[in-house]
Amino acid sequence: VSAASCGSESDLCGLTGVLDDCFCDVESIDVFNNFKLYPRIKKLTEKDYFRYYRVNLKRPCPFWPDDGHCAIKDCHVEPCPESKIPVGIKSGNYNKYSQAANTISDMNDCEQAKELGAINSTLSNQSKQAFADWARHDDAQDHFCELDDETSPDAEYVDLLLNPERYTGYKGPSAWRVWNSIYEENCFKPRSVYRPLNPLAPSRGLCLEKRVFYRLISGLHSSINIHLCAEYLLDEGWGRSVWGPNVQEFRQRFDTAVTKGEGTRRLKNLYFLYLIELRALYKVAPYFERAFINLYTGNSQEDSATKELLLQVFNEIRTFPMHFDEKSMFSCIVWFCGFDREEFRLHFKNISRIMDCVGCSKCRLWGKLQTQGLGTALKILFSEKEIQNLPEHSPSKGFQLTRHEIVALINGFGRLSTSIHQLHSFRLLLKDNR
Repeated sequence: VSAASCGSESDLCGLTGVLDDCFCDVESIDVFNNFKLYPRIKKLTEKDYFRYYRVNLKRPCPFWPDDGHCAIKDCHVEPCPESKIPVGIKSGNYNKYSQAANTISDMNDCEQAKELGAINSTLSNQSKQAFADWARHDDAQDHFCELDDETSPDAEYVDLLLNPERYTGYKGPSAWRVWNSIYEENCFKPRSVYRPLNPLAPSRGLCLEKRVFYRLISGLHSSINIHLCAEYLLDEGWGRSVWGPNVQEFRQRFDTAVTKGEGTRRLKNLYFLYLIELRALYKVAPYFERAFINLYTGNSQEDSATKELLLQVFNEIRTFPMHFDEKSMFSCIVWFCGFDREEFRLHFKNISRIMDCVGCSKCRLWGKLQTQGLGTALKILFSEKEIQNLPEHSPSKGFQLTRHEIVALINGFGRLSTSIHQLHSFRLLLKDNR
């Protein structure tokens, strides 16, 4: 592979200039993310509230017979013992319904945590009714993802920091089949004809909504590939595994010459997805800025520091001048494109179900989390009016986020932020290898 085709200091695989469909350039995103936002997001995802994710990795694949799980040791996900989970996080119903953590003192053992399953008895009748309405609304919410049943005996807490996303060596048949099926979900149904789109073909000429859907999936795929290239299994000698960046693997997936120009488009789709999720965080900030919303773990000092850091992230996001305008994303005429919100939602929900077909447990974990994060971002963008009408001092019947969605949203965006940060590292490595 010619180094000149991918990796000059100013042009990574042709990745430069203005992105399609939005008025923003790659260079501005790089500076904003790598020097301002990434350090804060990284620190935030290390906080207890965001590091523990409850997930069911034993759900059967709903689309084809299970071809068996990966037997490679690095595919394994180590669940977190209940004793290690912060007591406030284990009290799932409490977090889901009230989040008014300032009304409850710190809890120190599991027996006390069980009491948090019910709504706090010190709350007013009006608040209790609001919380009950909140719960009913949450259960009936039109989610963009297939949500795990957190009460299932197969659902377990996972410490994301101890189970990092990286290349495990798995190359089973489900890896190809999953992504092929995901791209097939890019097939929208026009009013006159049902015609699949070629996922390998350029996305030009498509209706804007269909092009957006394709770019979301391509951006997510690119981000995951970058993580795998940056944390590649390099050596298993002497009883320990060594991970690090694999430049050759990166070139194979993104080099302009090897991919016949497709690598550049894949990377631009990553930036496109980054802007969409960045816009969702911008939109949802008022939800978290209300005083009674607390990211509850049971440790008041930790909770206060976590919320303060989250608010700093929102303040930093407000300084970015080139936000993606989601109104243009859905400006295509409905009758011409055959598009509606429900079709968009159902297509994306199917993609989240496909993640249960991934053979590698660690890949399944991070695929489910990042898909859930994107689904939560779409839920936010489709709920602009409800967020604008949020009451300042009480829960809203119109819009709510569960802890599961919040953790996925922040960690999912954190993965995108990490991808762009890792691109800078690959740029330097490619420059050295010229």
